[in-house]
Amino acid sequence: MDTPELTTTRITKSRSFLTGALAVMPLTIAVIPWGILAGSFALEIGLTAVESQAMSAIIFAGSAQLVALGMIKAGVGIGSILITTLLITSRHLLYAMAMRTHISPLPLKWRLGLGFLLTDELFAIANQAHKGNTPAQHQFDRWYALGGGLTFYIGWNIATLLGIVAGQSIDNLGELGLDFAIAATFIAIVVPTVKRPSILVCVLVSLTLAVVCAVFAIQAGLLIAAISGMAAGMIYAKLTNEENVTATEADSASPSVTVKKEDNA
Repeated sequence: MDTPELTTTRITKSRSFLTGALAVMPLTIAVIPWGILAGSFALEIGLTAVESQAMSAIIFAGSAQLVALGMIKAGVGIGSILITTLLITSRHLLYAMAMRTHISPLPLKWRLGLGFLLTDELFAIANQAHKGNTPAQHQFDRWYALGGGLTFYIGWNIATLLGIVAGQSIDNLGELGLDFAIAATFIAIVVPTVKRPSILVCVLVSLTLAVVCAVFAIQAGLLIAAISGMAAGMIYAKLTNEENVTATEADSASPSVTVKKEDNA
């Protein structure tokens, strides 16, 4: 028979899991057209339905999958495909470094599981979940992250399956503009995080350089834009002493407690 403490723990875990699932749901819905495009495109270049689904189930990286599929269609060698996808997914190393203090104390099965499920979307909701002014809000919740990551994984694979089914019955599915879901998803991720001037500088610099590199067909454009944006944001924060200014404003905004001494009669 379960003890009250064990029952309470299970309820807390289930609640955290469901909260994480609900938090990532809007992003999961937004990425459905992207998954449909990935599934149909895989069929278009000659992969079987099983291979197309396995690609999403094993690789689980939308942008890397679409780029790899495009390179396969163009007849590019495996070495170039591996290097390109490595550069595209290198941002996950930065995500992992940012979350290391929260993930490293966990057991190996949790580190491997959350590492596999780590995406832009999971990083966005998990990173927001432990930000705040109270110590309790700084505590990383593994069940919250698992709920968000697993929900997004299932949603991505369902979307891929829809793309495989649709790709077998609808011609030229890629011409319907489904690739806009890629931009829409990242916009939905980035906009809520722009809460400081340094982050805005980072976004604007990255956006500008990404467009410039795309216009001039620079192959490493996204990598250049990302690194330059982060560098610009860090430099701005250092020059303006943003961290100290933000901390001072937070302290001044917090309610002060005045203790009134009563005179003894």
